[in-house]
Amino acid sequence: MRKLIFAINTTLDGCVDHTKFHPDEDTFAYFTQLTRDADTFLYGRKTYQLMIPYWPDAAKEDPSDEFAQAFDAVEKIVVFSQSLNSAEDEKTTIFSTGLHEEVLKLKQEPGKNIFTGGVNLASQLAALGLIDEYHLVVLPIIVGEGIRLFEGINLEEKLQLKLAESTVFKSGAVVLRYVKQ
Repeated sequence: MRKLIFAINTTLDGCVDHTKFHPDEDTFAYFTQLTRDADTFLYGRKTYQLMIPYWPDAAKEDPSDEFAQAFDAVEKIVVFSQSLNSAEDEKTTIFSTGLHEEVLKLKQEPGKNIFTGGVNLASQLAALGLIDEYHLVVLPIIVGEGIRLFEGINLEEKLQLKLAESTVFKSGAVVLRYVKQ
């Protein structure tokens, strides 16, 4: 079964709003490798509209942008949205219902990892117990405002995770990789 991997950058105070900070070179390299290890992206509307068409356009404009190239090479994008009616490209499929069932189907398909990010959809996926690994890249800054990690999550019981790996970058950012127990 394929793994569903949630990865996101966060500040020390839990802000995941990318308008409040910018990842460093090591962080981009880390996310590039995660992206290369996936063949499917799973997004909510907001994250989808943040990423598409920005990264595919960046891939066309700058062939040396490794993250943009890795992003553009992903074969399938699945979006869960109540309000999005059309996709930006041919590799995107939109669902408005059936999150649990559709993700279980995706995990059963052959292929590489499924990669997700963002806040709202990730909170729903975590509450449903569908995320296999959590990759948190904690940046050594405090911004004091913005959307917080797992803001608004609704859990029936707490999720117990196990720290599988930690890595410190030159910048002081720390990658924490957790797996479900």
